[in-house]
Amino acid sequence: MSVAPVQAKILAAVSIAPQAYFLKQIAGDRAEVVVMVPPGSDAHTYEPKPRQLADLSKAAVYFAIGMDFEDAWLPRFAAANPRMAIVKTDAGIDKIPMVAHHDDDDHDHDKGKKGHGHGKAETGHEHHDGEPDPHVWLSPSLAKVIGASMRDALSKADPDGAVDYAAGYARLAAQCDALDAEIKKVFADVPAGQRKFMVFHPSWGYFARDYGLTQIPIEQLGREPGPKALAGLIKEAKADGVKVIFVQPQLSAAQAETIAKGIGGATAAINPLAEDWPASLRGAAAALRQGLAGKTETK
Repeated sequence: MSVAPVQAKILAAVSIAPQAYFLKQIAGDRAEVVVMVPPGSDAHTYEPKPRQLADLSKAAVYFAIGMDFEDAWLPRFAAANPRMAIVKTDAGIDKIPMVAHHDDDDHDHDKGKKGHGHGKAETGHEHHDGEPDPHVWLSPSLAKVIGASMRDALSKADPDGAVDYAAGYARLAAQCDALDAEIKKVFADVPAGQRKFMVFHPSWGYFARDYGLTQIPIEQLGREPGPKALAGLIKEAKADGVKVIFVQPQLSAAQAETIAKGIGGATAAINPLAEDWPASLRGAAAALRQGLAGKTETK
């Protein structure tokens, strides 16, 4: 009796955990996945461990997504494994600019002291106003674009699996469409004047755009706001009826707590880097819906 040969898996690497979710949906058992930024780490300040670099030397493909650390590390990854294809899964996406929360006095005061690209904030990273927002995976419609890049690169690296990858991608795309429709319903009845939410790090720009919301960032281009800006944010939150300040588990929440106290509200965590991507977006939608102005009295 002949035994079917065991299918050799290809090793594929991704920058962040949500990409691992997409990859597993598309590749199923055909690929083994290495995630560079482990859960709980700040993707902006991440540096690969020696063990991960050893894994990368065996990888067939690396799926980048436009995170800060990739600028410094992708050339090193390529040097460590010249055979590895590096695929920018955010290619072809029109990115929206990051928008800082401005307080002129605080900003002007800082500008003279701060050189470009160093003097990073306590959160460990720095954004500049108008810089492209990297958080494209938090939009179900853009997740389909990321997935299509993965499908095509996997089919190239492992042509025998092309049919499987196409079927896996079709399942992922259907899941994205269903999730998009579900989240649209969550926000459908929110009045126009109650669609602002305040968040420490502005990760949710694409999500906000997709569902007609406005995110107000606490962080100012990677820096924590000064006392004057903090007072301004508390005033703005009160004026907008904001009662919940959203934070992500990877970053310090001290200033979010200060604002929450100042408005008599609370903080809540929403995680942009969770691997269980559909559950993470559903959870964020539910938390944001509950936290939007005028809806907090129904606890």
